[in-house]
Amino acid sequence: MKNTINRYIILGGIVLFTACSAPKINQNLTAKQLPENFDLKAKKATDSLQNFVPLKTETYFKDPKLEALLDKAIAQNPDYLIMQERILIANSNLKVAKMALLPSLDIAADVSGTRYGKYTMDGVGNFDTNFSQNISEKQRINTDVTPNLFLGGKVSWEADIWGKLSNRKKAALQRFFASQDGMRLLKTRLLTDIADLYYKLIALDKQAVIYQKNLKTQKKALDIISAQRSVGKATELAVQQFNAQNNNILAESKQLELSIDQTEKALLSLLGEYGGKIDRSTDFLSGHLAVLNQKISVDSIIHKRPDVSEAYHELLASNADAKAARAAFFPTLNLGGYAGLNSFSFSTFFENGSFAWQLLGGLTAPVFNKGQIKQEFFVSNKRQQISFLQYQNTITTAYNELSALLHRTESFADVLKFKSNEIDHLEIAVNVSNELYLSGYANYLEIINAQKNKLQAELDFVDIQLKNAESQVLLYKALGGGIN
Repeated sequence: MKNTINRYIILGGIVLFTACSAPKINQNLTAKQLPENFDLKAKKATDSLQNFVPLKTETYFKDPKLEALLDKAIAQNPDYLIMQERILIANSNLKVAKMALLPSLDIAADVSGTRYGKYTMDGVGNFDTNFSQNISEKQRINTDVTPNLFLGGKVSWEADIWGKLSNRKKAALQRFFASQDGMRLLKTRLLTDIADLYYKLIALDKQAVIYQKNLKTQKKALDIISAQRSVGKATELAVQQFNAQNNNILAESKQLELSIDQTEKALLSLLGEYGGKIDRSTDFLSGHLAVLNQKISVDSIIHKRPDVSEAYHELLASNADAKAARAAFFPTLNLGGYAGLNSFSFSTFFENGSFAWQLLGGLTAPVFNKGQIKQEFFVSNKRQQISFLQYQNTITTAYNELSALLHRTESFADVLKFKSNEIDHLEIAVNVSNELYLSGYANYLEIINAQKNKLQAELDFVDIQLKNAESQVLLYKALGGGIN
């Protein structure tokens, strides 16, 4: 009884000594509180906060041709397919971590033969045993070459007393979740890249049409000037100015053709295709901007974004890593054993008397390798702090990015309206300049300037339309992308 009590005292002393020497973990896992809303002009102060409903890609972009490209990219893009394979690897790592909590069972078949020297303990013992009157003929040992035969199962198990293995499993689980969010993030970035290039193609097409229309207008003006010159009412200078303007438009059109080809090739690369043409719409289709007309809870948006969710799961994984590293300061309890047939002769190997078993138990506590364990814990704890700072930075960036995009999207509606009015006025100015020229109240330079101003305004309008479309694409990304 006294010996049992002494054992418990020693065991308790070991645990207490190691526990007191184990450092603490930084448990700060909570980011700074987010504002309640984005304070957009379109929102009313009386609106109540509501949770954000994740977007659906097909209802957000509202362009069947773009939707077809997005589906093709998900099926064929190499980076996306690589990420799918990495998720399978993360899932495999999770299964390995789960298996570490279970006992390991091995089937072993060992055969050996040993020639013991005459002046060894085994050699003398075996020789002396063979002269014993207490053994049978089957129990006599071959002293020339002594066989050792074993066939059976061996089991070992580390008792997860301090949570080292369970925390490793938690870390693997959180990294699996992070890999899934990484997949969502990659998908969102892929879709936004494709949408950006798609809208750029539409913008280039519209600008090419504008140049063609203006070229026709310029040619009409050139015909008028040429006719005026033939009757002495215009100079050769005016004709050459209009010819130069026409050639400038032709040069710009050729550059547009090159830009269209290069943009198509970039988009085809994202689709994983060698070549071809991109089927696209002729105009920008309005995005889904109902989000601007509601007062949304900021938390419900930010924490559903894949980049924020990925950073959070990585933070939880690093916290579990730190806990597992801290558990290394405590004693490890290992249990094991074996059972099977064990004999020193082939003739008796399968007899009942050859059945053998053993139970093992061991408690080990680190002493001389504590310096290494401390450094491993220090690294794990610092990685957790880095993960927390990255998580906080991701949240801050997400909030400011989304806030800026919501305000930007609001403002573009007014910009487009004013620019459209400008084009209407310049269209009238072109017509008036031609009439005034024919009436002798304007010169050819006023016609050229009026047409140049109209051309530039139309190109600017398309550019603003493109920026508005790009803003909506960025808004899609900032809102966390689609749910499908």
